Amino acid sequence: MIEFAPTRTAALERLSDFAPHAGRDYASLRNYDLGHEGHPHVSTLSPYVRHRALTEGEVLDAVLGRFSLSSAEKFVQEVYWRTYWKGWLQLRRPVWRQYTDGVHRAWNEVQTQGGLRREWEAACKGETGIDGFDAWARELVDTGYLHNHARMWFASIWIFTLRLPWELGADFFLRHLLDGDPASNTLSWRWVAGLQTQGKTYLARTSNIAKYTRERFRPTHQLATEAPALAGAPHPDRQPFHPGGTPDADKPTVLILHEDDLSPGYVLDKVEVTATAVVTNADRRSPLDVSPGVKDFTRDLTQDAVDRYGPRLGSVSWIDAGDVQGFAADHGATQIVSPYAPEGWVSDALNDAHGDISVVPVLRDYDAQAWPYATAGFFKFKSAIPKLVAARKGLQAA
Repeated sequence: MIEFAPTRTAALERLSDFAPHAGRDYASLRNYDLGHEGHPHVSTLSPYVRHRALTEGEVLDAVLGRFSLSSAEKFVQEVYWRTYWKGWLQLRRPVWRQYTDGVHRAWNEVQTQGGLRREWEAACKGETGIDGFDAWARELVDTGYLHNHARMWFASIWIFTLRLPWELGADFFLRHLLDGDPASNTLSWRWVAGLQTQGKTYLARTSNIAKYTRERFRPTHQLATEAPALAGAPHPDRQPFHPGGTPDADKPTVLILHEDDLSPGYVLDKVEVTATAVVTNADRRSPLDVSPGVKDFTRDLTQDAVDRYGPRLGSVSWIDAGDVQGFAADHGATQIVSPYAPEGWVSDALNDAHGDISVVPVLRDYDAQAWPYATAGFFKFKSAIPKLVAARKGLQAA
C-alpha cells in the first residue's frame, strides 16, 4: 500500500521519480488502477499539490523541462483539471454552500432512517459485497488515497447502484482523502451524478473495471445498468471572484498560514511579517469525524512548512481562525496577509478572521491567469492551456 511522508522533500523526490514517465508512459497506462502495486503509473503527487507544499507550477516546470507540451499533454491536462475545478467553483461560489447544506440534510436523513443508515455504514466500511467497491472503501480509509479511475467507479456505484445520497459519498471522500479538495471533490461527484455537466452521468461498467484493474475486480451482475441524471438546481450565474490584494510593505504585518497553500514564499516576498498565525481547519471538512490520518498529515505537512520558512515567519503560534484579530493586535500589526484561500472550508474559517484589522488575501499569478478561463466546461478551458503554458515560460524567461 502507498504511504505519504508529510514533507516537501518527499514531494520533490516523488516528482523527480515520476517526471521521466509523464509522457508516453502516463498517457498509455494512467487509467490502470493497480492499488496493490502502489499505483506505479500515476504521479501520486496530489496530496502535496492539494496543499501546495508542491505547487502546480513546479510540477509543470519539471515535466515540461523534459517533454514538449504535445508529448506530455495528458499529464499536463490532469494538472490543469485541478486548476479548472478551482476556477469554476470560484466563479460560482454558491455551489459549495449547496453541497454543505446537502451534506447536513442527508446526514439528518441517515440519523432518522434505519435502513438508510445501515446501507450508508456498509458502504463506508466496505461491507456491501460489491467486488471492487468494498476494497476501494478500505483502501481509502487505510491509505488516504484512491486512484482517480477508482474514484469515478466508486462514486458511480455509490450513486446509481447503492442509491445513496451523493453528498454523503463526497463527504466520505473528504473525511479520508489526504488530497481532499473542496472544488475537485465536490464537482467531480456532481459530474458523476449528472449535476455538473447537466444530464451527463458516468456509469461504472463491469467490463471497464475488469480491464483497468487487470481482472483484479469483476463485479458481475452487481452494478446498475443505467445512470439517470439526478435532479438539481441549475448552475448559479457566474460571479466575479475577489482578485486578491497587494500588501502594504510599510505596515506592521502578520501572516495567516493555512492548509490551502503551504508555500507562502510569494507572499513573504511582498512584505516582511513579524509573526505568523498557523490556522488548521481539517475538522471543518465535515460535520462528521475527519479521519486521524487526514488530520495528522495536514498538521505535519503544515509543520514542515513552518520549519522550511523558519525566521521569515517571525514568531509562530497555532491558533483558531477566530483568534487571528487578537493575535494581530497583540503583535502590533495593522495588516494581516494570507495566501489566497479558494472557496471551501478554509475560506469559510478565514471569514472568522475578519475584523478591524484589514486582511489582504494574495492571489498567485498562476491562479489569476487561469481561473478566468473556467467559464464553461473543461474542453473550452483546455483550449487555453497552450496559452497558459506559454505565459508561464515567459515568466520564467523574464
